[in-house]
Amino acid sequence: MSAISIPVLERTPVAPAHPTHPKGTRARVLLTSVFGPYAQDDEYGSRKLNPMELYHNQVTRVQGAFSLRMFHRSWGLMLIQANISAPSVLLDFPTRDRFIEEISGQDYDVVGISSIIPNVQKVQAMCDLIREHLPGAIIVIGGHVGNVPDLEARIDADHIVRGEGVQWMRRFLGEDDSAPISHPDIISGIGTRTLGVLARDKPGDVAATLIPSVGCPIGCNFCSTSAMFGGKGSCFHFYDTGDELFEVMCTLEKNLKVRSFFVMDENFLLHRKRALRLLELMIEHDKPWAMYVFSSARVLRSYTMEQIVGLGISWIWMGIEGEGSQYTKLNGTDTHELVRDLQSHGVRVLGSTIIGLEEHTPENIDEAIAHAVSHDTEFHQFMLYTPILGTPLYSEMSAEGQLLGEDVVPLMDTHGQYRFNYRHKHIKDGQESEYILRAFRRDFEVNGPSVVRIVRTTLRGWQRYKNHPDARIRARFAWEARDLSTVFSGVLWAARRRLRHDRLMFSKISEILKDLHKEFGVKARLASWLAGPFIHHMLKREERRLSMGMTYEPPTFRDTSLPLVDASSSQSVAVHERRLSAYG
Repeated sequence: MSAISIPVLERTPVAPAHPTHPKGTRARVLLTSVFGPYAQDDEYGSRKLNPMELYHNQVTRVQGAFSLRMFHRSWGLMLIQANISAPSVLLDFPTRDRFIEEISGQDYDVVGISSIIPNVQKVQAMCDLIREHLPGAIIVIGGHVGNVPDLEARIDADHIVRGEGVQWMRRFLGEDDSAPISHPDIISGIGTRTLGVLARDKPGDVAATLIPSVGCPIGCNFCSTSAMFGGKGSCFHFYDTGDELFEVMCTLEKNLKVRSFFVMDENFLLHRKRALRLLELMIEHDKPWAMYVFSSARVLRSYTMEQIVGLGISWIWMGIEGEGSQYTKLNGTDTHELVRDLQSHGVRVLGSTIIGLEEHTPENIDEAIAHAVSHDTEFHQFMLYTPILGTPLYSEMSAEGQLLGEDVVPLMDTHGQYRFNYRHKHIKDGQESEYILRAFRRDFEVNGPSVVRIVRTTLRGWQRYKNHPDARIRARFAWEARDLSTVFSGVLWAARRRLRHDRLMFSKISEILKDLHKEFGVKARLASWLAGPFIHHMLKREERRLSMGMTYEPPTFRDTSLPLVDASSSQSVAVHERRLSAYG
C-alpha cells in the first residue's frame, strides 16, 4: 500500500472573536464606580491616606485647611454612557447599600465596573453582590484595575477590558465601533473648597473637562496610564483634528456656559498640528478660552510664548523629575527658567516630582527635594517611584526579583503616597514614607499655601496683558483676574493673618497683597477688610474640623441617559436623576 502525501497548509492565527451580548442594544446597562467610603480605613481596602481627592491626596496633602479639595466624576464611564445607544444608568460614588439597592431594584443585563488597582477588593465584593442579586447579568470590569495581569483569577467577572472602553462596549452591544465619539458634558470639579470656603459653582465658574485622547506616546516605564492604553508609542485619539476639537469645545461652551477647559490628555501639546489648528480657529472665531493642560517641558519649549498665550493655556501640569534622572523628558531644558518664564506670563504651573528614583539615597534625598521646591510652582505633586502592576517597570523589577509580595505590601497600599512595593537599593526600612512627607512639608514651608501662589501668578498675568492690543487676549486675562480685587484680596488677608508668626511667609504674602491693593485700589482694600476676617474665621473652623478627624466624601450621582420605556404608556421618556449625599 503506497503512502499518500497530504500537504499541510499554514494558517494565520485568528484573533478570538469579540464577545457580544445576545440582546445587543436592547440590553439594559449599569455602569458604576466602586462603592464608598473612600477616605476611611475599611474592610474592603479603602484607606484614609488615599482619599478620592486628587489634589488633596497627591498635591496639597500637608496644607491643612489651605489644601485644595474637590472631587472628579468618573469621566471614562461618562464617555462610555454617552456613546452607546442601549438604555443605561451610571451610578457614580454609591455607598455599598446604595449599590445593593440599585442592583436589587432593577433588572440589568450588563454591569460595568470601573476601578483603580488599590480598590480591587471592592471590585471583588461588587462582583459577589451582583452574582447574588443579578445572577443573569454579565459583569464587565475596566479602568486601571484591568492592568492587573491575573485579575481573572482574583474576581468573578465575565470580561476584563484592557484599554479603551468605548469601542469595546460598542462592539459588545453590536454597535458601530467606528462611529464618531459624542463628548459628554462634564464639569471638571465638584465641591471645590479651600480655607473652609466652598468655591462658586454657578455656570461658567467651573471648567469643563475635555478628553481629546487617551494614552501617551512618550510612555515612561512607570506610567500606568500609558501601559493601560498600549504603552510607549500608543495613543488613541477621540478627535484627530483641531476642527473636531473646536466643535466639541463650542458645544461644551454652549451647554455648560463655560469658557475654560480642563484638557484630560497626557501630553496635549505633543499633537502639534491639532493644537495649532485649534489656535487658528480660536483666533478666527474670537474665543477667549482658558485651557488647563498636561505637557512635558521639552514639548512646551517647542512652542512660542505667543502661541501658548494665544491658546489660552493658563495652567500646566509638568514633570520635574530632578537632576540626574534617567528619564529624558527634560533633556536640554532648564526647568527653572521655563517655570519663571511661564509664570511671568500668568501661566500657573503644577510641578510633578518623583521621590525614590534609583539614584536617590538618604544622603542626597534632601538635595533632590530642595531642587523640586526651588521651582516655586503654584502646586507640586510628589509621588513615590512605584512599579505599578501592568507597567514595564513592574515587569523589569519582577524579573530581577526586587518586588515585595502582597503579604508585605497589599495592593491597596500601592498608590505612591505611602511606601515602596519593592526593595530599593539605597532607601530601606520604610524611610520613603517619611521622605515623601518631608517633600510636601518643605514645599509648604518654603513656598507657602498654593492658593497664595495662584494669586501671585494670576496678578502677574493681568498686569502684563491687561493692555494687550488683541481684545481676545485682554478678555481672557480679565476673566481670569475677575476675583483678584474681591475674593482673593480677602484670601490673602486671611492667609497673612493665619501665618503671621511665620516671618518669611508673612512678608511674602504682604508683598503680594500690597501689589494687589496698588493695582485695584480702594475696592481691593475694602475686600481685604470686609471679606478677610470672614475667610479667616472659616479657615480656623476648618482647621478645628480637620483636627477632629473629619474627612470628605463625594456625593452620589445617578445619571440615566437615552429613552427608557415608561410602564404607564408606550411613550419613551428621558430620565436624568442625581442623588446627592452630604459632604463631610
